[in-house]
Amino acid sequence: MAWRKRGGVSMAVKKGHMLAIIIAAFTMILFLWLILCAGKLTTFFILRTAMLITFSFTAMLTDIQKRCIPNKLVLGMFTGWLLLMAPKLLLDIQAGFPILMDSMIGLLIGGGVFLSVYLLSSRGLGGGDVKFMAVAGLFLGFGGTLPAILYGTVLAALSGLILIALKRIKRKDAIPLAPFLFAGIMITLFTT
Repeated sequence: MAWRKRGGVSMAVKKGHMLAIIIAAFTMILFLWLILCAGKLTTFFILRTAMLITFSFTAMLTDIQKRCIPNKLVLGMFTGWLLLMAPKLLLDIQAGFPILMDSMIGLLIGGGVFLSVYLLSSRGLGGGDVKFMAVAGLFLGFGGTLPAILYGTVLAALSGLILIALKRIKRKDAIPLAPFLFAGIMITLFTT
């Protein structure tokens, strides 16, 4: 429990309250998005998007709380994608094959960009971020992976600069990247 002083009065702020607010806001955004797009979307698209948002949201919360993205989460995300794609390929290979190829390109872009940064930055980027973005690329495909990376990394850089300017962190301090990747994914999903 953290304590804050406001106007001379001490208040207990429970960590769970902020988490509940974040989850409620997330649920409302997802619900509104589904209502707005209900007539335009296929079941496959809705399931793929809902799965991506749910796993990305979980990665964000885990990265904030534990400063890592567990391999189990990335493996679950990959398994979810496989379970979603298998029927698509088995029932209609002509429609499924282009989606599969688009997903593979997204995986290569997401994983390739982040692996390059990971190797060139002396591991300044976490391995979980690399694996997460590679698998997120499967869901986002060619057209969504680069914009999600761009939005997420620009937001992370701006936030880092603001936190440094406010003297909340030092230049060498690390900040969790998954919240910004989640934001980048959400911006990409809502703008395409």
